[in-house]
Amino acid sequence: MTEQRDLSFLSSSSVPRRRDALRLLSAAALGAGAWPAFAQDSKRLPRLVTVSGAITEVVYALGAEGQLVGTDTTSLFPAAARATPKVGYMRQLSAEGLLSLKPDAIIATNESGPTVVLDQIRTAGVKVEIIEADHSWGEVQRKVQAVGRAAAKEVQARELQARLDAEWAQVLQRIGGAKGRKPKVLFVLSHSASPQVSGEKTAAHAVIGFAGGVNALGGFNGYRPMTAEAMASAAPDIILTSTQSIEAHGGVERFWQRSELALTPAYKKRALITQDALLLLGFGPRLPAAIGELHDKFRAALA
Repeated sequence: MTEQRDLSFLSSSSVPRRRDALRLLSAAALGAGAWPAFAQDSKRLPRLVTVSGAITEVVYALGAEGQLVGTDTTSLFPAAARATPKVGYMRQLSAEGLLSLKPDAIIATNESGPTVVLDQIRTAGVKVEIIEADHSWGEVQRKVQAVGRAAAKEVQARELQARLDAEWAQVLQRIGGAKGRKPKVLFVLSHSASPQVSGEKTAAHAVIGFAGGVNALGGFNGYRPMTAEAMASAAPDIILTSTQSIEAHGGVERFWQRSELALTPAYKKRALITQDALLLLGFGPRLPAAIGELHDKFRAALA
């Protein structure tokens, strides 16, 4: 059982004192002589902690899962990832929990934090790879490259990237050749009692566009509460949500019972498309397949 320590000293305004304390904590977590031994044994593969379900998927795609010593709670695919030691939610990390796993590298996105915790990890001597999440294909490429570097599998990463780039080009070509009008799609995030709808600068906005649809809502970034006025003005042809949102509502029928949805064209046709949240919004190696599947569902809903 991991010893519980008082980490209040990590917020000290005295930088030298904090740095010294972190070195001590790192030494305790890694074991005496761990770093010199690693420097002398170049054959030992780096121990990894991943903070993002999509990044964890890349580790498995590269065959580096044996190097995983910890993942965050969004790491649910493949199924084996669920059995890995968990470091908590990606936005609520702790230095002690991460260091207790003795990682050589932590790979995360800029959506992870708190920032102070990641800074503490670096100060303790652990390599931290931060990947910009901008909801683009470039984000997927950066994840593959970062995992390749951290896992010492750069050759495998280049091979994986070439295959994924080919898949991405193929699916975009197919979607680009589709005829007919683009459907207006509204993404609803409803993992809690207060559903929200997606505007611009979101993963949902990006995937709708990639799949050949148009976000029914614009003029704002991020998410807003789902209101009757917003539904009426958006007039979506299709409602897109995650399977987790449907489960949180207690099923499809319960989801459609929300009065706000009754004001939309999608309600009249019960045009609802669901996809696993990590597959839909994770921007991982399954993105080409996810976008291709979503496009097919868009076309079927308009038929």
